[in-house]
Amino acid sequence: MKGACISIAYDETGGLELKLTNLTVILQRVLSASVTVDKEMISSIGKGVLAFAAVAPGDTEKEADLMAAKVLRMKLWDDEEGGKWKKSVSDIEGEVLCVSQFTLLASTKKGAKPDFHGAANPEEARRLYHYFVQKVKAGYKEERVKDGQFQAWMEVALVNDGPVTLELKNGATAKSD
Repeated sequence: MKGACISIAYDETGGLELKLTNLTVILQRVLSASVTVDKEMISSIGKGVLAFAAVAPGDTEKEADLMAAKVLRMKLWDDEEGGKWKKSVSDIEGEVLCVSQFTLLASTKKGAKPDFHGAANPEEARRLYHYFVQKVKAGYKEERVKDGQFQAWMEVALVNDGPVTLELKNGATAKSD
C-alpha cells in the first residue's frame, strides 16, 4: 500500500503481527494557536491542542474514528496533585484546532525535493479530513473545536506549552499464525 508504514513484530502467542499505519496527526499542546488565510484570521483557540492531520491513500473512516478519539483522550497535562501526564484536553476543558497538512506524509528519501505521493488525492483527503474534524467535534464540545481551511495556504501561529509535541499514528493490525 503506497504511503503506508509497516511494522512487523511477534505478538504474545508468537504469531506475526503486521501494523499498517497511515492517517497521521502531529499533536501539540498549546497555550494558544490561530490560522490566518489571505490576511484574515479564520480560527483561534486558547489553551488546548493543535492537531495537524494528514490523510494517506487507503485511509478509512474507522481510522479517522480511532484518531479523533486518540486526540481527545491523549493525556498531556498534569493533575492538581502534581501527577504527570494525567489529563486530556477534554479533562481540562481546553480547545482543539485541527489543521490539514498533507506535507506530513512527504518522502525525503531521494534528493532535496519532497515527494508528496504518500498523501491521498485532494478529493479523498478533503472528505476524510472533514470526517475526522466532525468526529472530534462529536466526541467533545463542538464549540471548542476549530478548523483551518482545507487546501489553503495558511499561516499557523502557535505558542507551544512545554513544548509537548507528539506524532500519533493509527495502526490497523493484521495477524498471521
